[in-house]
Amino acid sequence: MKKVRDYYFQKAKKEKYPARSVFKLEEAQQRFKLLQKGDTVLDLGCCPGSWSIYAAKQVGPRGRVIGVDLHTTNKYAFAGAAPMQHLKANIFSEEIFAKLAATRFNVVLSDMAPATTGHKFADHLKSLELSRRALEIATAVLTTGGNFYCKVFQGEDFADYVDEVRRYFNKVKVVKPKSSRTESREVFVLAMHLKKEQSGTAA
Repeated sequence: MKKVRDYYFQKAKKEKYPARSVFKLEEAQQRFKLLQKGDTVLDLGCCPGSWSIYAAKQVGPRGRVIGVDLHTTNKYAFAGAAPMQHLKANIFSEEIFAKLAATRFNVVLSDMAPATTGHKFADHLKSLELSRRALEIATAVLTTGGNFYCKVFQGEDFADYVDEVRRYFNKVKVVKPKSSRTESREVFVLAMHLKKEQSGTAA
């Protein structure tokens, strides 16, 4: 397992991404094409910036990437990539919710995870709290047909969360990227094509 971790760490370093997590998004993009040229993308839990950088390259200069995180994220700019704007804020703040809802997004990404305690059920519940907030934001800001890709820790309430996501999107899949550590309980819920009647509505 250490060999696998080293591979993705070194690969991220070589490709000038700040974290190996970029490959969890890259794999989904290669398989499902959730990001398109010209898209406006919201990246929740964006620090240290790998997903924002990758998304900016995928959507190109006509696109736009806005990231939100509790921590400050380094500023990056790349030729041929979308401009990136990172906001230091708490996603549970109603002020940031209202600010984000003023913009229409094509894709919402969330790689958010709680500070883990080692207690599996407690960590699972904290992860679901973040994931449900991400879904609430996504249904409020996405355009009809928009896509949502969200990290969740598996546990006994995971299936209920997936069912919640299915209410809003036409296609939902649970994805375990190859770059995720085998022992990790993290998976990603990929939801594509927000239903027309759900666009612009909060959960």
